[in-house]
Amino acid sequence: MDIAFHSTYSPAMMSSTPALRPRVGIDFGTTNSVVVIATPDGETHTTRFIFPGHPESETCRTLLCLWQEEERGRLAVHQAIGAAAVDAYLDDPAESRLIMSIKSYLAQTSFRETRLLGRRLTLENLVGFFVAELMRAVGIDPAMVDATVGRPVQFAGETPDDAFGEQRLRDGFAEAGFRSIAVALEPEAAGWRFARRLDAPATILVGDFGGGTSDFSVLRFDPAIGRAVPLGHAGVGIAGDQFDYRIIDNVVSPELGRDSTYRVMGGAPLPVPIEWYASLARWHRLSLMRTPATLRAISDVARTASEPDRLHALATLVADQQGQALYRAVGTAKAELSHADSTTLRFHHKDIHIDRTITRSAFEDWIAPDLAQFDGAVTTALERAGLGETDIDRVFLTGGTSFVPAVRALFAARFGNERIDRGGEFVSVAEGLALMQGNTAPQSSVSTTTC
Repeated sequence: MDIAFHSTYSPAMMSSTPALRPRVGIDFGTTNSVVVIATPDGETHTTRFIFPGHPESETCRTLLCLWQEEERGRLAVHQAIGAAAVDAYLDDPAESRLIMSIKSYLAQTSFRETRLLGRRLTLENLVGFFVAELMRAVGIDPAMVDATVGRPVQFAGETPDDAFGEQRLRDGFAEAGFRSIAVALEPEAAGWRFARRLDAPATILVGDFGGGTSDFSVLRFDPAIGRAVPLGHAGVGIAGDQFDYRIIDNVVSPELGRDSTYRVMGGAPLPVPIEWYASLARWHRLSLMRTPATLRAISDVARTASEPDRLHALATLVADQQGQALYRAVGTAKAELSHADSTTLRFHHKDIHIDRTITRSAFEDWIAPDLAQFDGAVTTALERAGLGETDIDRVFLTGGTSFVPAVRALFAARFGNERIDRGGEFVSVAEGLALMQGNTAPQSSVSTTTC
């Protein structure tokens, strides 16, 4: 059969953004993606995403759903992104594939391709599918714009190959139809956006917290000449998703049998396989557990487990593909802890009933190792710049994780509250990417490739 790809979007679903723009900044994130257009007068316009049944938003969840249907003798593969991807997946979870955290795998040389819907697809294919739909959603023809795309200082993963990750990013955008793209460091882009507030030369530290990576850059800005000089960079492969992991590991996993034991042929008690809970706490791995072999293994262990009901609950969560609902509950609890001293994580599905109070102090204890990594990366960025804390005029924090009080406290302790600034937490990187194009100093990290 021939295979064709179809978008779920129609013109009525598009934003009202004009289709052809000369300069576009694209923040292709682990969790969310943002598209910003720069107008000739130097202003920026953040595009908005409109999915039926969902509120209009400046961000699009970086989710891709693929499914296939037979149409007139052809096997048609359909695709949807963002909120529409979740809707499509929930409509038929058994026959669709929901792909998450695509960006997390870019720099992993071990992940070359996967098999979906009877086809071998590379990671570049998946990036291309998502980005092409992203552009259709906002009415932009990739072939008719000049785009600057962000990349982290250090890609996610245990042993990331950053050059390999950037090349795959470029190749994915080429597959989406872009003819020429520039790639720039995300924290430097956020700094460009922030620099518009300056009326005098300043040395700033930018902390950009994404879903999978956190980056720190020291930059020197001179508003009189409109240029940025990068002085030092550092990054770590953890961010907001890691904080979600801490909540799942400390609250959810015990409720699903992580601390249980089981016996083999009446022998001594053994711990249940910890790899199940490592996958449970990493949202992009959970869907891979839904195989007959894994579900059968969980059932076999439950037969002699000290807490069989909890193992059965784990199997139900995996078999019923409730990962999205679980992560939504975890994300809600994390957000509430940014403005409350405590919250209750609530998740209910069939026989699974989790109602657990989480205090901010407990949450901050859980994320203390991650905060230490952030602190170490800031120190590295300063050392590479040859500067100390007193040499930094302003600190600009961006990304959803910058809302976490403990994160802000880390920077306040080192630089003082009076030097810390925030704003545009979810769109500042894309705005800066759009502004950098055409205003980039020779010292900048931007590099351009014709696709």
